[in-house]
Amino acid sequence: MTEFLSDIEIAQQAEMAYIDEVVKKIGLTRDNIELFGNYKAKIDVDSLVDKEAKGKLILVTAITPTPAGEGKTTTVVGLGDGLNKIGKKAIVALREPSLGPVFGMKGGAAGGGYAQVVPMEDINLHFTGDFHAIGAANNLLAAMLDNHIHQGNELQIDVNRITWKRCMDMNDRQLRQVVDGLGPKVNGVPREDGFEITVASEIMAILCLATDLNDLKTRLENIIVAYTIKNEPVTAGEIKAAGAMTALLKEAIKPNIVQTLEHNPAIIHGGPFANIAHGCNSVIATQTALKLSDYVVTEAGFGADLGAEKFLDIKCRQANLQPDAVVVVGTIRALKMHGGLAKSELGNEDLGALKAGLPNLLKHVSNMTDVYHLPTVVALNKFPTDTEAEVNLVIDECAKLGVEVILSDVWAKGGAGATELAEKVVALTEQANKDFRFAYEEELSIEDKILTLTKRIYGGSAVNYSKAAKQQLINLTELGFANLPICMAKTQYSFSDDPSLIGAPTDFEIEVTKLKVSAGAGFIVVYTGDVMTMPGLPKVPAANNISVNEKGQITGLF
Repeated sequence: MTEFLSDIEIAQQAEMAYIDEVVKKIGLTRDNIELFGNYKAKIDVDSLVDKEAKGKLILVTAITPTPAGEGKTTTVVGLGDGLNKIGKKAIVALREPSLGPVFGMKGGAAGGGYAQVVPMEDINLHFTGDFHAIGAANNLLAAMLDNHIHQGNELQIDVNRITWKRCMDMNDRQLRQVVDGLGPKVNGVPREDGFEITVASEIMAILCLATDLNDLKTRLENIIVAYTIKNEPVTAGEIKAAGAMTALLKEAIKPNIVQTLEHNPAIIHGGPFANIAHGCNSVIATQTALKLSDYVVTEAGFGADLGAEKFLDIKCRQANLQPDAVVVVGTIRALKMHGGLAKSELGNEDLGALKAGLPNLLKHVSNMTDVYHLPTVVALNKFPTDTEAEVNLVIDECAKLGVEVILSDVWAKGGAGATELAEKVVALTEQANKDFRFAYEEELSIEDKILTLTKRIYGGSAVNYSKAAKQQLINLTELGFANLPICMAKTQYSFSDDPSLIGAPTDFEIEVTKLKVSAGAGFIVVYTGDVMTMPGLPKVPAANNISVNEKGQITGLF
């Protein structure tokens, strides 16, 4: 019987090249990087300021996630290696993993099998400290806000209308709602408060959308932290916190560079979640990669209804980017789950369940081709249990949309398992007459943008608003924020806001519970259903299995 190595075992057995040797492939020298040991570095983007971004941008997205797994990050890494294997100069640009899911349900997020980025343990844990810097900047602002109130409240802040929360990079439901400032007056003003996970902090979004240090500082100044008793917004600039926050982030804004198992460069920077934030790596990382390579393979979080939509409607809109091709990742196993099949039955051929689940893939694909008008290919991650009949059914159904399906075997074969996909992606990027469009125009009202996403991207029919959300709509419009793009905070497990509605549901209604402007990031966050910005740990957290052996090697980090 064949013994399969775990992801961490594969990563730990790999022989890494020194990072200053890896970066030579993309024309960088020691003068362009700042070393973090032998295998990690930050890129000095100022040394590349005169370089033009000429590379082609490939967005990898996926079907709606299931417990069966889809392998999106694995596909990104494998495709990057595959492009290099067919003679192209390619870089992958990924998000940094959050400690919350690493110790929670998801586990590591550095690819898998023989399509990984390394050093795997470093990337999944503290890496270069970017998330710690973001958390520190977030909490400095919170401390300065509360101190301003304690020291006399010159700005007349309404303590019942403070919108800024503290954060930490961990899943901890106990901190969602807290009461702080208790005890003597010297302890501050008692009030209801709460924590968000660091990847939901607006500072994470700002770091990932800023184009340079000055832009970062300006965006930080524009963060709205509270409202006055006269209903006027109070900003971080007025609290006089932006300068010190920028100081904490001046190194974190520099992109990190590591390598794949095949010693190809990988830029990993920033990490907003796609279900509660905009789900893309930093603009600076993407633009840097486009300067250094001919092809950049990047990902957007969760399914295309979340990550890809926000990548296109928020990141591309703000950064003036346009993908040259889109890859939609799926597996037959996951599609059968969308068709109602239990996870325990996925190893059996079931064309009925597959046919019932295929609309999920087809909806994501048609969104990319018909809404955004982007050249698209489906990457079908290969599993030993997939049958020829099942593969042919997926191929035939996608062909009806004019989209090709390519089998991907990157988990087992690395770049060699993605050469056919790489060839197809190159061909797609060379198509002429591209007609990229956004899902909605900025000039629409906030309500019309939300309704447009609900109907065009999700397949729903209507949007309902809580009483609080209706008032927030009015307030945000009066304050002049109606022209901002929308960042939907929605479950990742369904096109709808109900995680139990799998497949491709239609005619459902979205329930909006709250709206909040992220003025520094430049979008409006729309909270739906019961989505939370501070996740909790599952009954059996991944942390249960993570340890360190007598040699100092981390174990159980999958």
